[in-house]
Amino acid sequence: MTDITPELLEKIRSRFHHVEECPYQGPRIFFENAGGALTLKSVVETSAKFAAIPDNQGRDNPASHALVEVINRAKADMAVLMNASSGQFFVGESGTELLFRMIRTACVNAPKGAKVLGSSLEHPASRSAARRWAAIAELDYVNVRHDDAIGTVTAEAYAAHVTPDVAVATILHTSPVTGMGVDVAAVSAAIRKVAPDCLIIVDGIQHAAHGQLDIDSYGVDGYAISPYKVFSRHGYGVAWISDRLSLLPHDMLIDAPAKGWEFGTRDTGAYATTSDLVAYFDWLGGEVSQETDRRRRIEAAGHAIHAHEKRLTDAMIHGLGNVKGLKEMANVTIIGGADNPAREGLVSIVVKDMPSPDVVARLNEQGIRTHTRKADHYSRNILDPLGLPDCIRVSICHYNSEREVAQFLAALEGIVCGADA
Repeated sequence: MTDITPELLEKIRSRFHHVEECPYQGPRIFFENAGGALTLKSVVETSAKFAAIPDNQGRDNPASHALVEVINRAKADMAVLMNASSGQFFVGESGTELLFRMIRTACVNAPKGAKVLGSSLEHPASRSAARRWAAIAELDYVNVRHDDAIGTVTAEAYAAHVTPDVAVATILHTSPVTGMGVDVAAVSAAIRKVAPDCLIIVDGIQHAAHGQLDIDSYGVDGYAISPYKVFSRHGYGVAWISDRLSLLPHDMLIDAPAKGWEFGTRDTGAYATTSDLVAYFDWLGGEVSQETDRRRRIEAAGHAIHAHEKRLTDAMIHGLGNVKGLKEMANVTIIGGADNPAREGLVSIVVKDMPSPDVVARLNEQGIRTHTRKADHYSRNILDPLGLPDCIRVSICHYNSEREVAQFLAALEGIVCGADA
């Protein structure tokens, strides 16, 4: 397998819209990928194509038959991308909405008095759903504390709280605030060792763009992603559920198929754009490896993405050439520590005595797009224990470059030095 070379990086960047400029701001560097990644050009073309088709699925006409074929092919493509040999895929309003539906179904089918296990690391998409439906279903919610110092939660931390009556568990695959990943397979194994029948549901929304997806290895029952965070568009989410979760009583139309989880006529274009995602990963895998099997190429793409993004975050933290890294800048604190092997394409920082929104605004004036995470309902579970009112999130993807990192560091150093003056 080869790395993402400068020549390949140019090919990669050519496949995305608005890599170097914002249609409203003009030239800019995009380090706000955790809020929504850049969009593949093929996704935009596919969306327009299917938006123009008037026919629906399930009719006896050539157009309808073709739409059903597109949907079935997309589901098969997603199974390859996410390495799911069983279960089913379906789309919904958003990744958050799908997490709520999966967690709700798991909770209302659990025995009264059972436990729901989750962690303080989680985004409110899963944490809110678990706490709400645990209360409604008369279950006890058990909170696993994440490690503030490293910005993640371990299998050992989950294991300390698992009891045989844990019926539902939720896991965040990667934090959109700290940028740290969780070993989902290890957490799942720790849960099943004590509560083998537990229904385990994973929020993969932040993780999906940054490397491997391998559902067969996780040992879980539900997994959700938001395609707008993985090179597609807004307006839909994708969920995978196990055969066991599929067959539980759930919201559905009377006399509908027992495994049906979708409501109404879905957007065929949403399904079709997931095939565009898979085709992109497949193409990239072919550029960085000699693999002939599609799944192997996708795995190679994931390894190359992870390696490239690690180079960029390492450069951001430790410096690049003569440009100082975040670790060397006075008054800059890196959330989760400078040397953290769990990091996935994201560095969150605070600048002493400077409100994060002010830093973000000053970077934006120089054409560098970052984002403020405030201690609100989205992020207070991470920031409050650290005593922080906010932080600056700098999030990258594999189409970003070392040149962009160097420009960001130089701009930030100027802002920090100005604060010291």
